[in-house]
Amino acid sequence: MTARTTGSPSWDAFWAEVSGARTETIRGVTVDVPRDVPFGFEERLQELSASSAQEDVEELVTTLFGPDVFAAWADAGMGYRELLTVLTWGMAQASGTDMSFAEAYEAVSTADDGGKAPASPNRAARRSQSKSTGGPSKRTSAASTTSARKTSRA
Repeated sequence: MTARTTGSPSWDAFWAEVSGARTETIRGVTVDVPRDVPFGFEERLQELSASSAQEDVEELVTTLFGPDVFAAWADAGMGYRELLTVLTWGMAQASGTDMSFAEAYEAVSTADDGGKAPASPNRAARRSQSKSTGGPSKRTSAASTTSARKTSRA
């Protein structure tokens, strides 16, 4: 059997091609736009959501955008709300949602959870697409949910 070629010389080139690799300049720092959520990222985000420790925030930024990005943004004067906006945008991009910076800012601004990290853009998108009417479920007839009575052979 002959191996089929895709025209891409390596996995990295192939993945860049299919995932639409691109960069963005944020506070003077050119970063790769996140294309996928790293394993364990959402769990780690939940664990650190109540933390305001700089090293925890730096860990999240490093996971999404790469090493030294957090320090460069801090040196450029990035503030907390701005950082939350960029993280929200980055998480959306990594989840496959092409969210604009304005939409990310709106999500951060309307978060009513007392300054915690905003809900995952994935989750928000799923909720907004839900077709639920909000009404109660229909009752299932008793005949279809009960088991047949068994008689004893004693």
